[in-house]
Amino acid sequence: MEKILSLAMKSARAAEVFHLSSEETQVRFESNRLKQVHTNQATSVALRVIKDGRLGYATATGEDRPEELVRNALETAAFGMKAEFTFPEATSFPSVEIADDAVMQVPMPDMVSLGEEMIAAVTDFKDGIICDASITRGTMTMKIMNSSGGMAEYCKTFFGIDIEGTVIEGTDMLFVGESESSCHPVKNTKWVIDTVRRQLERASRKASVPTKIMPVIFTSNSIISLIMPLLAATSGKTVLEGASPLGDKLGKTVLDTGFSLYDNPLLAFRPGSRPCDDEGVPSQVTPLIENGIVKNFYYDLQTAARARTKSTGNGARGRGSLPSPSISQPVIAPGKTNFDDMLADIKEGLIIEQLMGADQGNLLGGDFSGNVLLGYKVENGKIVGRVKDTMVSGNVYHLLKEIAGIGSEPAWVSGFLYAPPLYCSGLSVSSKA
Repeated sequence: MEKILSLAMKSARAAEVFHLSSEETQVRFESNRLKQVHTNQATSVALRVIKDGRLGYATATGEDRPEELVRNALETAAFGMKAEFTFPEATSFPSVEIADDAVMQVPMPDMVSLGEEMIAAVTDFKDGIICDASITRGTMTMKIMNSSGGMAEYCKTFFGIDIEGTVIEGTDMLFVGESESSCHPVKNTKWVIDTVRRQLERASRKASVPTKIMPVIFTSNSIISLIMPLLAATSGKTVLEGASPLGDKLGKTVLDTGFSLYDNPLLAFRPGSRPCDDEGVPSQVTPLIENGIVKNFYYDLQTAARARTKSTGNGARGRGSLPSPSISQPVIAPGKTNFDDMLADIKEGLIIEQLMGADQGNLLGGDFSGNVLLGYKVENGKIVGRVKDTMVSGNVYHLLKEIAGIGSEPAWVSGFLYAPPLYCSGLSVSSKA
């Protein structure tokens, strides 16, 4: 990295070298049987240069040809965008625990056993169910160095288990599933198994809902459909482009006063946590919406410079792409209402466990319309069965303006989002029944 930086600085005004290496092992099951065991190792190096005020960029899969990497980056600078930022200087980073050596020491047979255990528990509970599952362990190391003296390095481990089940009965298809992830080894499958069994139990009976506006409970798993428009709208890039409906709402109340959304990459042993972003800017907890008020937008270096503000430590990049603003680990603050109390309050309504296609609407405007992939009818405070051929539609900003209840039992969703159930008093529901 030092050699690449030194070579780049012979012709560029400023430069940055980004190095990423990873190793991942995955055990995959398909149709209730072990399908594949494979390990991938990857190393990539990215170079950003600022020459004549413009940004050049190049990537390589190793460090063995530094001259070529530098030459390619310098050549692209002639056509690059105007660089409006400076690389960060040397600084300190928050301490966040994200590595556990025990992850890479989990034997392959143990990973296979975890998958077999989940599949056996689910297939024993429900005849005819076809399960796919995966168990993944891995580690990644990020290093960054720039010409301003900025340096950062960290290592992260990750371990995840997930299972998806499908039951086909004639033209009826039922989908269930759950996952769990951590920077620690996940050796206990009980929570995932219990969740899938509960889904199967609730779906064992069929029910129908009328076409009308009715109260709806979004479980933690389905909250992502409501949050994606908010995450898109609070991106500094979207705001800068004038496309965000929240762009002129900073400091104003736009949602229910009980609703708060944060980006928190400092939680211990969570896969989305890190001490700094992919540009070497220290990580921080960023309140996006707090008590219904728009508090902040999230930025990378370039977008922040254009907006005349500071990066929030949200610069993220893939192996072959330039950094851009990206949420790291969204967290919705839990409320005080437990799930059973939400349920008891509904005379006739719907619980949504999985929603499909909701992101196909006007995402930035908050409009959504999706098929209920897994949902349950509620009558007089009790779940009476699974609904079929049912759609819901609405607007996220209208829906979250007045929330009937925010759950007190948050859960991690796909290792990405930490969210409680949300109880909404009225949502448009349509059914073929």
